[in-house]
Amino acid sequence: MATLRLGDTAPDFTAQSTEGEIKFHEWLGDSWAVLFSHPADYTPVCTTELGTVAKFKDEFAKRNTKVVALSVDPLEDHHGWVKDINETQNTTVNFPIIADEDRKVAELYDMIHPKSTANATVRSVFIIAPDKTIKLMITYPASTGRNFHELIRVLDSLQLTAYRKLATPANWEKGQDCVISPSVSNEEAKELFPKGFTEVKPYLRLTPDPES
Repeated sequence: MATLRLGDTAPDFTAQSTEGEIKFHEWLGDSWAVLFSHPADYTPVCTTELGTVAKFKDEFAKRNTKVVALSVDPLEDHHGWVKDINETQNTTVNFPIIADEDRKVAELYDMIHPKSTANATVRSVFIIAPDKTIKLMITYPASTGRNFHELIRVLDSLQLTAYRKLATPANWEKGQDCVISPSVSNEEAKELFPKGFTEVKPYLRLTPDPES
């Protein structure tokens, strides 16, 4: 299949998970989602990541965001791994982990790296919007743990800008100034952004976070 790109519809699928059967689009409902894959169960870096996601569950929930992990190992192995994660990371895994033994989901999402082993998914992350379109894709090397503070930051930006003519600048965090879209005239900006704006350059105008 063709490589997925930002803005594409996230492929639908049905799969078994540690929390029962998931029909992906139905499971998403009107929520945002973070789907992230792991090369295999019982791997050290991924163990720390799944523990971290469990601790971040409330932060994702505040943002109407569901989280779901995937590995090509069988469901029985997932349940055993969850026990290790809970023990070593001092948490309780509170989100589904998909069992993808036939690699159906991994192949739909291009998670099998051509230079990796046949059964090893690369460490991908997808953020998916309520309209089922893909808003972010990141692939990490096996040696580097994912930064879930960054995924929260990106979610904040995506949700802020989804229905506003705004973007967020480098290193932006919730509550900081945003960038007004170049397509917005100054006159329109005065109406859209009642908190005002600063024109650094005609193409670079800053306005306070409308949600702060």
